[in-house]
Amino acid sequence: MEKIWITGDGVELEGGFTDLKGGTAVVITHPHPLYGGNMDNYVVTTIEQVCIENNISSLRFNFRGTGTSTGFFDDGQGEAEDVAAAVEWLKGRFNGRVILAGYSFGSRVNATAIMKGVSVSDHIMVSPPVAFMSFDDIDRINNTGLIITGEHDDIAPPAQVADHIERWGLATRFEIIPGCDHFYSGGLGQLETILGDYLSNTG
Repeated sequence: MEKIWITGDGVELEGGFTDLKGGTAVVITHPHPLYGGNMDNYVVTTIEQVCIENNISSLRFNFRGTGTSTGFFDDGQGEAEDVAAAVEWLKGRFNGRVILAGYSFGSRVNATAIMKGVSVSDHIMVSPPVAFMSFDDIDRINNTGLIITGEHDDIAPPAQVADHIERWGLATRFEIIPGCDHFYSGGLGQLETILGDYLSNTG
């Protein structure tokens, strides 16, 4: 992984880029920084590992105010600008399909970024925190191909996630991992399998 810096909206973002020279790359965003989330979160690195196994390049980074990224937490709004900067950085280094994937808070920020005009080929949401953060302002998230949550995820409850999928009018693949909570304890293997199956067929 190459250590990189991304210049964003008045901030410098710490990141890591793994360039596998394939035709697809994924930008991966992390869970809530005020609850210990960062780019080294084990779900984030699991997504990265699945990318590597499928010859897909990946970029993970710390939101503003996290790790050695400059700036301050901005309740998801400035972080959406961080996503835009990361996608733009990747498109400047990589000539291929760009996918956006986020876990928990990261998936909420990604949805905001897409609403604000960030364009990607595909969008993956892992445990979108619909019971913890409002998604009422999100009325469209184009190109969302996969949404995953756990059967016992009380932050991204399957029924509430399903209601949002219906409201957004998405024809998306929706996977519920049996026996799994929001933190994927005991569920990482199944998460890897679902992501691997999906990413291996993204073209």
